[in-house]
Amino acid sequence: MTSTYPVIIVGAGPVGLALALDLGWRGIPSLVLEKGDGAVAHPRTGLIAVRTMEFFRRWGMADRLRDCGFPKDYALSIEFCTSLQGHTLERDDYPSMAQMPTPAWTPEKKQRCPQQWMDPILKQELRRQGQAELRLHTEVTGFEDTGDDVIVTARDHARGEPVTFRGRYLVGCDGAGSVVRRQLDIPMVGNAHINYSMSILFACPGLLGLCRRDAAERFLLIGPEGTWGNLTVIDGDALWRLTVYGTADKFDLEHFDAAAYVRRALGETPGAAIPFTIQSVLPWKRTELVAQRYQMGRALLAGDAVHTMSPTGGMGMNTGMGDAVDLGWKLDAMLRGWGGASLLASYGLERRPIAVRNAAYSTRNFQTWTSAPRYDRVLEDDPQAHAQRRLIGADLKRATTTEWQSWGLQVGYRYENSPICIPDGTPPTPDDYSRYQPTSRPGARAPHAWLDAGRSTLDLYGRGYALLAFAGAHTGCVASLHSAAACRGVPLAVTPIADESIHELYEAPLVLVRPDGHVAWRGAHVDNAPMIIDIARGAL
Repeated sequence: MTSTYPVIIVGAGPVGLALALDLGWRGIPSLVLEKGDGAVAHPRTGLIAVRTMEFFRRWGMADRLRDCGFPKDYALSIEFCTSLQGHTLERDDYPSMAQMPTPAWTPEKKQRCPQQWMDPILKQELRRQGQAELRLHTEVTGFEDTGDDVIVTARDHARGEPVTFRGRYLVGCDGAGSVVRRQLDIPMVGNAHINYSMSILFACPGLLGLCRRDAAERFLLIGPEGTWGNLTVIDGDALWRLTVYGTADKFDLEHFDAAAYVRRALGETPGAAIPFTIQSVLPWKRTELVAQRYQMGRALLAGDAVHTMSPTGGMGMNTGMGDAVDLGWKLDAMLRGWGGASLLASYGLERRPIAVRNAAYSTRNFQTWTSAPRYDRVLEDDPQAHAQRRLIGADLKRATTTEWQSWGLQVGYRYENSPICIPDGTPPTPDDYSRYQPTSRPGARAPHAWLDAGRSTLDLYGRGYALLAFAGAHTGCVASLHSAAACRGVPLAVTPIADESIHELYEAPLVLVRPDGHVAWRGAHVDNAPMIIDIARGAL
């Protein structure tokens, strides 16, 4: 051990890379340990939600992800069908990324970017930052929290030898089977068994043209047994992922015929075979689990290490990205000395309820996919079958609309009862998964508004605390907050805003926004500036 790393991160998936990026953006070095080679052989995520794109905007990466290679003119519609060459039950039309308007309440819209493209972009930015060291083929085997730091033991598989590292903090971003969580003996609670599923990654160039289908992001596949799977676009052309839904029993892997399921999804008929190549097959279990706690001492957890959820809704990785951003600034504060003794404890108190919420939403989405009226005649061609397909399609389209338009879920989460946010007695806005209602209520994401061409209020947040001063803000109150922060070494920038429409959006003359972009406090008067700053930095 030649040096001590400020933060050691276990796992170089999207969440681990994002935490290293956020720390590096703040000037904090980290060591990222990954047991594999870092390649993405079977991409599990492809949707970057609006809030996550706002994080990438903060790190200066949004444009690179928009230029990842996914066709900008590819329509992101949803289709309900018996197969790609079978009956269409219903279609929910959505625009391509090029045609999709950016919602008025954000400077960024969502982005389709498969993981095998996203991860290299994140690693490229890590190299550009020059703050993180990424070690592949290094499998963590254990750690010891000494109270002052964490000693991590690992196996360097490239050299075939044990290695040891020392860090101020350890963060396990090492997935559902987290080694870090297991050593901490933190249980996962919730529904450990929704069903088994099988993911089949296959290549078929020009598939849509061969099947005479219009572009769609996802095809939900309906048979006499109900919704039996879904086909999701990966690269906008040749690469597809077929997910086959199982039951409470495991698939018999020895006899599982992946090619037969692909042929069923394509709707092949005798003598009209469509060529395809299966690249990988991955069995997995659908669960709804959240860890009982997110931290013990100097060891913390993030991403799938603390929450697993159905991918229906695309919130797994995006929830983990929220973990990384909440944790990044708090680790920065602790390492620089201005974070209070309770600051890190607020991480789990804030993020765990969001994971519970998002996991429950994802399970509900899956249930809407797989529950509908009778399916017994869905493959037939008579009038009764046509009526049945129309009914099933209408029900599925109506039931799944929330999933495709989950703006409130993506952006409207708030940190109720956070110990580092100061409530002002106002009632919360409705937690509507479909509709986002901007608010500056403490705990909420500070609202977006354009300050000038290309510059959002969200661009003010990140490096430290931001104090927005609108019309009616007393200069003495501004000065007292600024002085209280300076005395404690807390970074705080004051931004006067004269635009009355933004003042109306923010609902108070003074609004204190945390480095992660969530509101810590708002008001018209400051009776005790030191107390406000101390609560916000976790010192009270």
